[in-house]
Amino acid sequence: MSGILFVVGTPIGNLADASARAIEVLRQADVIACEDTRTTRTLLARHGIAGPTMALHQHNEAAAAKKVLDLLRQGKNVALVSDAGTPGFSDPGALLVEQAHRAGIRVSPVPGPNAAAAAFSAAGFAADRFVFAGFLPAAPAARRKALEALELPCPVILYEAPHRVAEMLADLAARFGPEREIVIARELTKKFEEVARMKLGEAQAWLRAAPQRLQGEFALVLAAGEPRPAAHADAERTLDALLEAMAPSEAARLAAKITGLPRRLLYRKALERAK
Repeated sequence: MSGILFVVGTPIGNLADASARAIEVLRQADVIACEDTRTTRTLLARHGIAGPTMALHQHNEAAAAKKVLDLLRQGKNVALVSDAGTPGFSDPGALLVEQAHRAGIRVSPVPGPNAAAAAFSAAGFAADRFVFAGFLPAAPAARRKALEALELPCPVILYEAPHRVAEMLADLAARFGPEREIVIARELTKKFEEVARMKLGEAQAWLRAAPQRLQGEFALVLAAGEPRPAAHADAERTLDALLEAMAPSEAARLAAKITGLPRRLLYRKALERAK
């Protein structure tokens, strides 16, 4: 009889956030598959857990997943953890979980801390859904292109590294306007935690107000946008297709003729896409 793959949420900063059930699962697991064994051992040491660990990270996930599946088929119980938070949320683990399902192995979640859920709960944006976009591309042009798809009628949650957060906030303001609200959640659950809600036009000044604000881990919650009429969505798809073959002015002219939307509006969008 095969073992169980436990997907365990672990603290995102404050080690006291580990649940009693998570600790018990880690204590009883035959093997703990870790994004970084050194990081996980800090948590294990706090609770006197000395069970065997193995590395499963983005660079070895395919090979490591095969080893874990072999252990599970032998009847071993395996706990999967990431460095912080819940595996599968911008962290390794999804490939292993998928393969376990396909192999008919039981997968059991052990819910725990998650930066996206924590940031959303502290944002105060009333909504019955949100979109988790995680980390966007690091390259400026690719990032701006990705932002075009995030004009949505619900909040959007992003993760960002400290050395890129200023650029990200500038791109958000340029794309969605300075009046759109955002919540910047920095170093969640840690000693220097900050959760601040403001307009995008105020975000750069907030970052510059204290040197330490350009350090740490960031979760950003962008307020919901206005629903886009179907005609606008169709026009933007048409414009994108035309821009692959012609200059912005000509693409805007033809898109306006095809869709009936104002040429000036489409030309402005074409220029934004060409940046």
